[in-house]
Amino acid sequence: MTPPDNTNHPSLVFRPAQERFHSALEWLESWHSFSFAGHHDPNWMGFGPLRVINDDTISAGRGFGMHAHRDMEIITVMIEGELHHQDSAGNHGVIQAGDVQRMSAGTGIMHSEINKSEQACRLLQIWIEPSLQGLEPAYEQRKIALTDQKWIPVLDPNDRTAMAIARPIQLWRLRLAQGESIQLPELTHPKAWIQMVNGAISIPSGTAASPSELHQGDGLGFQPSQAGISRIHSSSNQTDLLLFGLNSIE
Repeated sequence: MTPPDNTNHPSLVFRPAQERFHSALEWLESWHSFSFAGHHDPNWMGFGPLRVINDDTISAGRGFGMHAHRDMEIITVMIEGELHHQDSAGNHGVIQAGDVQRMSAGTGIMHSEINKSEQACRLLQIWIEPSLQGLEPAYEQRKIALTDQKWIPVLDPNDRTAMAIARPIQLWRLRLAQGESIQLPELTHPKAWIQMVNGAISIPSGTAASPSELHQGDGLGFQPSQAGISRIHSSSNQTDLLLFGLNSIE
């Protein structure tokens, strides 16, 4: 992926929240960090194996009916409210705030995602390209216990407390109170991506091209070995973010 010139740096890709693609329906508001559905820009097709980050707000009583996926790893991070999941493999349940669901579409699966509650819900849906195609579909859901000022592993093939998908990537979730700082975890993959869920952080170190702050909806891709980003500082209360460690596409 080659980002536009004004965000291009050998080790950095900055995606401001207000520059994301936007879809709005009567029942859905969705912000797309990368090309999705009717939104297409060859400069924003993904970042390494990371293909989709959609920040969705779904109205009460509405949602996505049965639809198909194939050869994609789909991760749903519930931020607010709850969502009912049902799929063609017989899996069904409720994804509540704090839960994470991972689904390997593999050879093909159909599923629905409906907000059956009386309040709107918010979620981040993430698509990762698998290392191999044609795998058997799989499903898993866990509640992730969040602790302030601690990197909580969500996906990690080498951590038994985390889930794993059909690509050896890492994903952490982090919450910080205002004024708190934290060192980044050890990033062994060649690429990393920070996605701001809520709040704001400042980046006290890094290159001159690195943004000094990230706010809700912002994304930052970087090469850990070159970007010089080692620590972040929360500049708002209830800061919430995701950090991906990503390998390269073979």
